[in-house]
Amino acid sequence: MTELVRFGVAMERGLLERFDALSESKGYANRSEALRDLVRKDLDDDAWRQDRMICATVTLVYDHHVRELTERLTEIQHDYGAAIIATLHVHLDHHHCMEVIATRGPSREIKALADRLIGVKGVVSGGISASAVPSHAASHGHPPHSHG
Repeated sequence: MTELVRFGVAMERGLLERFDALSESKGYANRSEALRDLVRKDLDDDAWRQDRMICATVTLVYDHHVRELTERLTEIQHDYGAAIIATLHVHLDHHHCMEVIATRGPSREIKALADRLIGVKGVVSGGISASAVPSHAASHGHPPHSHG
């Protein structure tokens, strides 16, 4: 486990009360957990802005009856094949599908992929959720590990 370091933080009482209320509403056990998540989120945002290595999901909702739409989405995904880890395709109703695309790569490349996919005629909505790849994992391929 990573070594924890204790430090003090000073903030206005009202701000701390709002932070505590938010933390409690989100189910955090303590301030430290909530603060760690805020820091991680800011580091993820920085990785996105600085074109660092990220992992992200690109989510699309589209009308699969639009002519040649599925072929166009597949073509774009093939253009970015090295960045795509996996895809999930879900039928939402008779006309609409959702596709979730798991990606890994430099943020500019993942953003370009998402922009191209979301911009295709027939895509009803789309979005991206990104996180920084930990620095020790960014320089390796897929290191062996266990989940046990």
